[in-house]
Amino acid sequence: MAVLWLDDVGADDVGTVGGKGASLGELTDAGLPVPPGFVVTAGTYRAFIEEAGIDEELFAAVDVDPEDNAALREAEETARELITGTPFPESVREEVLESYRTMGRDDEEAFVAVRSSATAEDLPGSSFAGQQETFLNVRGDDLLRRVRECWASLFTQRAIYYRQQRGFPHEDVDIAVVVQRMVDAEKSGVLFTSHPSTGEPQMTIEAAWGLGEAVVSGAVSPDNYVYDRGRQTVEAVTVADKKVEMVKNPETGETVQLDVEDERRTDRVLSDEEIAELVALGERVEEHYGTPQDVEWAVHEGDVYMLQSRPITTIQEDDGNGSGTGAGGEVVEAATDGSYGSNGTTASGTDGERDHAEDVLVNGLGASPGAVSGAVRVVTKLDHLDQVQDGDVLVTEMTMPDMVPAMKRAAGIVTDEGGMTSHAAIISRELGVPAVVGTGEGTRILEDGQGITIDGEKGTVRAGTDDDAEPAEEFEPVEAARPETPVKPMTATEVKVNVSIPEAAERAAATGADGVGLLRIEHMVLSLGKTPERYIADHGARAYQDELIDGVREVADEFSPRPVRVRTIDAPTDEFRDLEGGEGEPVEPNPMLGWRGIRRSLDKPEPFRQELSAFARLIEMGYDNIEVMVPLVNDAADVEGVKRHMREVGLTPETNTWGVMIETPASALQIEELADAGIDFASFGTNDLTQYTLAVDRNNEHVANQFDELHPAVLRLIADTVERCRELGVDTSICGQAGSKPEMVEFLVEEGVSSISANIDAVRDVQHEVKRVEQRLLLDSVR
Repeated sequence: MAVLWLDDVGADDVGTVGGKGASLGELTDAGLPVPPGFVVTAGTYRAFIEEAGIDEELFAAVDVDPEDNAALREAEETARELITGTPFPESVREEVLESYRTMGRDDEEAFVAVRSSATAEDLPGSSFAGQQETFLNVRGDDLLRRVRECWASLFTQRAIYYRQQRGFPHEDVDIAVVVQRMVDAEKSGVLFTSHPSTGEPQMTIEAAWGLGEAVVSGAVSPDNYVYDRGRQTVEAVTVADKKVEMVKNPETGETVQLDVEDERRTDRVLSDEEIAELVALGERVEEHYGTPQDVEWAVHEGDVYMLQSRPITTIQEDDGNGSGTGAGGEVVEAATDGSYGSNGTTASGTDGERDHAEDVLVNGLGASPGAVSGAVRVVTKLDHLDQVQDGDVLVTEMTMPDMVPAMKRAAGIVTDEGGMTSHAAIISRELGVPAVVGTGEGTRILEDGQGITIDGEKGTVRAGTDDDAEPAEEFEPVEAARPETPVKPMTATEVKVNVSIPEAAERAAATGADGVGLLRIEHMVLSLGKTPERYIADHGARAYQDELIDGVREVADEFSPRPVRVRTIDAPTDEFRDLEGGEGEPVEPNPMLGWRGIRRSLDKPEPFRQELSAFARLIEMGYDNIEVMVPLVNDAADVEGVKRHMREVGLTPETNTWGVMIETPASALQIEELADAGIDFASFGTNDLTQYTLAVDRNNEHVANQFDELHPAVLRLIADTVERCRELGVDTSICGQAGSKPEMVEFLVEEGVSSISANIDAVRDVQHEVKRVEQRLLLDSVR
C-alpha cells in the first residue's frame, strides 16, 4: 500500500512512516485531538525511485565533497530535477488522490498540510530536524507536486552536507510524507508540560494569533502563560505586542504574513478556559508517554488540536559537579570568560578522574566552548593552510583573517598567543569551533598528526582521544547553535547577535536572534590580502564594493527582514601592515590607541566612501534591513564628517538608519551633541570602552587581569548614556562581548537599553535572562 492512515500507525512504525508520522499516529491512537490524515509511506518513495530507474543516478549525483559549495548546489539541483521531473506511477497517483478526496467536506477539496517525515529523524546524537520541507494549505492536484518536493527535500544542500558529516549513507535514508487536514488556526503556540530546564511541575504556554509557524520561526513574540501544576493555578501571564500573524489567504490558499490590527496586538490570546483545556491536554499527553512533552497546538472555532508532540530532551539532572542546563533548557557548556554557560569551573577543571595533570599537554584560555578529539595540524606559514583538512585541530601562533577558510574546516583551534577578544577567540566562537588561545607554546609542544582532545571550556589540550568529546568527523556547529526549544522567549528588549564573518551567518540566524547588532566588515576586507587602497588601485572601486556587497548580502539574506547593523571598517594599522600594499602603514607603539576607526576613514576617505557606496547599492537592491554604524567617534565633528560622505554617495542621513559606536569616554560624555547631529542609535562597544576608560590594552597579557567591563566607572558611563538617550529618543544597544554576560544583561535591562547583541553561542540564554529580569521588574512595579 502506498498510503497508511494515521489511525493505523504508531510509535513502532518509524521505518514505515518516519518519525513525524509515527508520533502523530501514536497520538491519534491515544485518542488525543490530532487532525485527521494519512502518510505516503517511505516504501512508496523507495519504490518510486527504483521503479523509475533513477536511484543509482540520484545517489551518484549526491555523492560529493560536502565542503565544495558548487558541487553541493549542483547535487541538489540534479536530485530535484530527477525526482520532480519523474511522473507518479498511475497506481500510486490514484491511491494518494483517492485518500485525499475522502478528507474533503461537501464535495470541496480540503486544504492540507504536507509534511516530510524522514526515517532518520531525531536519532541519538543526530538531529535531522528542519532539513526537509513542509507545505501548508495545499489543495487539489498540487498535492502530488508537493509530495515529490518533500521527497526531493531529502537532498537539499544542508541535508546532503549533514549526512556526509554524520556518516549516514544517502541510500540508507528514506522519506515518508504526512498529509493532514489543515487547522485554520485563529490562535496557536507551544506547550511545555514541565519546566524545560529543571523538570519542575510547571507548564509554560506560548500563544500567538494565527498559524503556529509565526511562533516557531520567531517571527512574533508570543504571550506567555505559566501554570503551577502543584498549586493548580496560573502563576504568571505576560501579554506581548504581537505585531504579525501568519494566516491562510482565502483566495489563493497560500500562507501569508499580515500585520495584526492595533486593537488585537496587545490583547490576551488565551482565556482562562482555554488555558485550562490546554493544561488538561498536556497532562494527558505526558501521562501517555510517561515523560514531559513539548507540544505544538492550535485552536480553530473553539476546538484545540495537537499538531505534534515530542519529549523535552533538555531536562538534565544535577550531576553534583554544578553542571546543568541553560535558562532555556539547552545544555550549556562551561566557559571561563564569564559568559553564559559558565558553571563555576575554572580553566584547570574539576573532574579529577578525567583531567589528570600528566594528560594535559598545554593550558590556555577556554575561548570557545566545546570538546572535540582530532589530529593536530601545525601551521606556521600561510601557504601551509591547505594542509588543514576537515576535522583537524589547527595549531598556530595566532590567527588572522586569511585563515578563516581553514578555521572553518577545523574541528578545533589552539593558538600560542591571544586573549578572549583576539581574532582567534571571536571567530572561533562565531564558527562554533572549540578553541584554546594563549597557550604560549602550543606550536612547540604539539606535533603534526598527533591525536589530542581540546576542551574549549576548561582551556586544556590533552593527549589522545576522549570518549566524552565529540569526534571531529561528527562536528556540526550550525546544529549546535540551533536552540533545542523552538519557542523564542518573549522580551521587550531585543536580543540580537554579533557576526564577524559572512561564513557564520547561517549559524547566527539559527539562534533565532532579533537581528544582527554588529556585522564587522574588516574581516571581509582583510581577507582580500590587500589594503583597501591597493585593492581599489588594482581592481577598481566597483570591484571593492562588490566584495563588500557579497559578504554583507550573505548575512542580510539569512536575517531578512530582521535588521543587520553593519559597521564601517575598524582595523588597526598593524593588521593593514601585513597586507599587500601595507608597506607604508605607520608603525605605532600601541595600534589600539592609534589611527583606526572613523579617524582613519575621515583622514583617508576614498575606501570609506566605497564602503558607504556599497551600503547604498545594497539598499537600492532592496535590502532595507541594512543599518550603518560608525566606530570610534569622539564628538559631533566626527559625525558631521560622516554625514557629508553619506550624502555624497547617495545615503540619506535623515531617512536611512545609522548610528555610532560608544567606545570612548569622550563619546559617552558627548552623547547630547551626537544626538543633536542626527544619529538614530548609539551602540556600546564595551571592549574598547573598557580599555580606554581603565587604560588597559586589551591585547596586553600583562594587564589582562585589570580588564573588567563591569568596573563601576564603565557602568557609570553606560548608565548615563542610556538615560540621556532615552530622553532624546535615541535607541541604545550593546555589541561588545560583555553583552553575553548575565551581570551585564541584568544591569542593561534595568537601565532600559533598547537591545543587546550577544555572541552566537549565548543568544538563547541572553533571551531567557532578559525575560527573567523584565518579569522581575514588572512584578516589583506592582508590589
